[in-house]
Amino acid sequence: MSKSMENDQLLMRRCFDLARLGKGKVHPNPMVGSVLLNGVEVIGEGWHKQYGHSHAEVNCLKSVTQENQRKIPVSTLFVSLEPCCFHGKTPACSDLIIQNNIKRLRISTTDKTPQVNGQGLDILKAEGVDIKTNILEKTGDWIVRFRTLFVTKKRPYIILKFAVSKDGFLGQPNKNIWLTNPISKRLVHKWRSEVGAIMVGTNTALTDNPKLDNRYFYGSSPLRIVPDRHQKIPANAALKDGAVPTWILGPAPKQPAAAEHLQYLQLPEGATFLPALFDRLATANINTLLVEGGAALLQGFIEAGYWDEARIFETDKVLGDGIAAPDLKGKIGAVEQIGSDRLVYWYNEEDGLE
Repeated sequence: MSKSMENDQLLMRRCFDLARLGKGKVHPNPMVGSVLLNGVEVIGEGWHKQYGHSHAEVNCLKSVTQENQRKIPVSTLFVSLEPCCFHGKTPACSDLIIQNNIKRLRISTTDKTPQVNGQGLDILKAEGVDIKTNILEKTGDWIVRFRTLFVTKKRPYIILKFAVSKDGFLGQPNKNIWLTNPISKRLVHKWRSEVGAIMVGTNTALTDNPKLDNRYFYGSSPLRIVPDRHQKIPANAALKDGAVPTWILGPAPKQPAAAEHLQYLQLPEGATFLPALFDRLATANINTLLVEGGAALLQGFIEAGYWDEARIFETDKVLGDGIAAPDLKGKIGAVEQIGSDRLVYWYNEEDGLE
């Protein structure tokens, strides 16, 4: 590997580190980081910090000191994702690059958003910008996988999460059984801060009375979703407390509670139920869905092929009998030991996102 390529990869890794600082704050936009290099000196850094606010390139150029402003046109801009080229909630970053007369651009991967998808690079090339692409492309694609699937498949990126006992059970009927340790529980709340929506089945809502919010980590709570076609969930359930935006998938009661943030949605049953839900989520601009159970709901997503990633806690608890864990077929990725729990990441091989 040439020295130039090594340097490009080093700067792109820094862009990735910066991009990850936006996790949980920018969806449905992608996480993006940017670095401005002048010779051997980094004179600017930035990342996309908040949805609807300035993009990484804007924040990078804003960070350049007054004395280094004159160096911008003779510097190289590194960005983890292709600069946008249309005016959405913020102006196009391709225009910003042209206005600042930047002539060297290095990116990891292209933005698969239909309004971009290489068009931003074409605009910049036409202005004489020297562009190198595909720098650590696999990592760049991974960081923006939620966004990529959302804009290409028109549905949220779906993460299944569940814990399983040592003998293969999720729990026991009508019993609230906690399998994971407190550290794993805190990690799950971190995940909740990073997604747009979270969903459980009716039986889980009745048995566990979950809040499905983010109480044990920093950041916001996701939209809560629960099916309730037969109005089994009582009015005093935690999911109806109005503390967090919530969708109840079923008919509204004759005298619905006046809880804030509570919305009833009637969706078709059968094979069109999940696609109809995805359409609603897409309309609401939600690009990630965390499915936390129970068994029937998880198995429904798996059998329909609607899952992209599964995070499974294998615990040391023994139940003897109970509700069998879902049958999952895919590709195992990372494996982590979290105290007494073993966390296994699975990926749906059909997605081709890795």
